[in-house]
Amino acid sequence: MKKDESDRVLDDLRQRRLPAAIKAAVAALLDKKAEKVTVLKLKGLSEMTDYLVICHGGSARQNRALADAVRDGLKRGLRRLPLGSEGEAAAEWILVDYVDFIVNVFSAERRQRYALEKLWMDAKRYDFPAGF
Repeated sequence: MKKDESDRVLDDLRQRRLPAAIKAAVAALLDKKAEKVTVLKLKGLSEMTDYLVICHGGSARQNRALADAVRDGLKRGLRRLPLGSEGEAAAEWILVDYVDFIVNVFSAERRQRYALEKLWMDAKRYDFPAGF
């Protein structure tokens, strides 16, 4: 993605009505070239969490880098630490739990298999293009 396109995506992200922590997580994912970043608003639909952030990477190494970028960005920028994290070893589905939102980093195959977007079709959906 070219500079002007990336600026347009970041401007769009800033204007969305999403909590600052989710915007920071999405920006970190996009910066590391996450594929098909989607945010689902579950508030009022589930007591599990308020938002799901979903994306996938091209390899186990990239998936780990995506999860690390979210943790590092939220720790530095907003002083937020996750409640927990799991799935790093296989890196097919890494879950980073911030209680009010959960970041899910999948391999493309696992994302298709579990299809969280289809499970929560009633949720408000925010889509972002591939990383830049």
